[in-house]
Amino acid sequence: MTESGQRNNHSGAMQAHELFRYFRMPELGDFRQYVRTLPTNTLMGFGAFAALTTFWYATRPKALKPPCDLSMQSVEVEGSDGARRSTVLDSDEPLSFFYDDVTTLYETFQRGIHVSNNGPCLGFRKPDQPYEWISYKEVEDKAECVGSALIQKGYRPSPDQYFGIFAQNRPEWVIIEQGCYTYSMVVVPLYDTLGNEAITYIINKAELSLVFVDKPDKAELMLESVANKLIPVLKTIVIMDPFDKDLLERGKNHGIEIMSMKALEDLGRANRRKPKPPSPDDLALICFTSGTTGNPKGALITHQNVVSDCSGFVKATEKVVSPCQDDILISFLPLAHMFERVVEKVLHLNASDSHISYLPLAHMFEQLMLCVMLCHGAKIGFFQGDIRLLMDDLKMLQPTIFPVVPRLLNRMFDKIFGQANTTMKRWILDFASKRKEAELRSGIIRNNSLWDRIIFNKIQASLGGKVRLMVTGAAPVSATVLTFLRSALGCQFYEGYGQTECTAGCSLTVPGDWTAGHVGAPMPCCHIKLVDVEEMNYLAAKGEGEICVKGPNVFKGYLKDPAKTAEALDKDGWLHTGDIGKWLPNGTLKIIDRKKHIFKLAQGEYIAPEKIENIYQRSEPVAQVFVHGESLQAFLIAIVVPDVEVLCPWAKKKGISGTYEELCRNKDVKKGILEDLVRLGKEAGLKPFEQVKGIALHMELFTVENGLLTPTLKAKRPELRKYFRSQIDELYSTIKI
Repeated sequence: MTESGQRNNHSGAMQAHELFRYFRMPELGDFRQYVRTLPTNTLMGFGAFAALTTFWYATRPKALKPPCDLSMQSVEVEGSDGARRSTVLDSDEPLSFFYDDVTTLYETFQRGIHVSNNGPCLGFRKPDQPYEWISYKEVEDKAECVGSALIQKGYRPSPDQYFGIFAQNRPEWVIIEQGCYTYSMVVVPLYDTLGNEAITYIINKAELSLVFVDKPDKAELMLESVANKLIPVLKTIVIMDPFDKDLLERGKNHGIEIMSMKALEDLGRANRRKPKPPSPDDLALICFTSGTTGNPKGALITHQNVVSDCSGFVKATEKVVSPCQDDILISFLPLAHMFERVVEKVLHLNASDSHISYLPLAHMFEQLMLCVMLCHGAKIGFFQGDIRLLMDDLKMLQPTIFPVVPRLLNRMFDKIFGQANTTMKRWILDFASKRKEAELRSGIIRNNSLWDRIIFNKIQASLGGKVRLMVTGAAPVSATVLTFLRSALGCQFYEGYGQTECTAGCSLTVPGDWTAGHVGAPMPCCHIKLVDVEEMNYLAAKGEGEICVKGPNVFKGYLKDPAKTAEALDKDGWLHTGDIGKWLPNGTLKIIDRKKHIFKLAQGEYIAPEKIENIYQRSEPVAQVFVHGESLQAFLIAIVVPDVEVLCPWAKKKGISGTYEELCRNKDVKKGILEDLVRLGKEAGLKPFEQVKGIALHMELFTVENGLLTPTLKAKRPELRKYFRSQIDELYSTIKI
């Protein structure tokens, strides 16, 4: 307990003692006699009032203490041409390592073994069953066996030795990664949504002669590519799940060795090798970014890159202090006793924390979360592999750490308000959220208020009931959605910004600043500066420009692609993100535009469609929107996908009825949506030439599966243009302005 807390407790005890003596003084005999004449109900009322007053005082909400002055969350680095750093840092030097003994992903896991006291590490479950756990030491043993087996098969313990992993999140993924890191080898993730052509490209580009897969059907896909002479470099496939002998024969026929994961482990156990740990500058992963056009690019990510980004997150949150109000002891002993357990606690990550792993491990966001959890000896529970069963996994695991992406947050938000299907329910939900939002603005974050107990407890229980920290990133999230869920879930809820090339994160909201509409200050592991984008009239002198990042979390370039590397990294080592940012007065960063995908209209006006789409997507009946323009046309048009759950009630308010399909074909509905888009555009300050003049309604969502979104849920603009060519041509031929 702090000194001030001890003084307060001592003072409270003295006051209680003096109060007790006061009532025993002989000259107060008349008063005591008067009290004895009072009715029992009155005395009980006095007692209840005193107890309630004391309870309120003990449990009154207190603001979380931020790690820095929230009015100045970043400062300019001297002599850096306008670059800014986090004020959490004590100097201008970016943070490389938080813990002295953790400089690589191998050392990250070794620390986890120690601080967890060989506790549970990786969890998995079968349908309708509880989680089963593998301990830290067991993971270490299996990892050493996998790495030893690879060496036994002739591979080198070296950072120029690459191995592919083509699997969903599961314990074997971490075991394989740690097996590679134990012997300085490199992991190359693959994932379904890239498509067969991209997977073939990656295997050849990275020269992967051995690939781990989770299921036999993925091995069969690879064998087909081998049969068609598309991946001549592949020699071995290791399968995690059981498979039949026919697959072995097919592999032999094509010159491919098929092995089970168990057989590989057994080989390593019989031929155990001494670990050969990597150095911080050694390559750890080659993470291929999907991109919106062309072949994927392999970002070279070192051990230092990942550990420094992990360290930046830990540093930003290390001094977060919150009142420990769950341990209040209510009694009718002297008042001082009631406050003894109202203490403050630092919310450090530790071995009692647990994390639900469902976001793809092929992406750096989840890799970063893995590093954070393993470094602190925490538990990682994997989902069953079916996103539809995620809520069931959450209830069973009861995670304390829950990373999310905007698409999931939007679904949660829509479902909550969809269930408030009467005017009264909607009013109560809105009223309760506004009360919690008022606390947020004061820096108070909690889940034990009256509104939590009667309104939001079911929402919190749906995530397992123990979530204390959430992080969102990967794409923009609506300020309305983020603020509501911060209020409803009552946990620390951070928003980050970054990309694969800066190892997931370069900015993060500061603990205690629960306002929405920005992505926080630079993380302690890097500096951020804005550079001029003159063609879009964004100037660094005005606090606007392209976001550039420099620090130990910035990648080393793209695999065998010096031209693309030179586009991303300038001669001074600054990563050019292609995003347009703006510094806010408190030193936080706001994403306002995107440099890429800019095009000109016929009169020469520059258009940044993603900025317009982000504004239009706030429209109530709109789920997705694709804004399109052409250099030979004078105006913009859009393809709009209405929200299947919102469109019918929205149209009904306007006196239009029908099924979702019927409404999508209704001209009045289309007109109403267009008017709403233009209204939002005006409110957001769009210029007249930035407003769409016509729209076409489409009933099917853009998805990764239908090829219209990247795996990180960004629009594939060339594919969208091609897919909607007929609608685009029709709009341009019929609209007259």
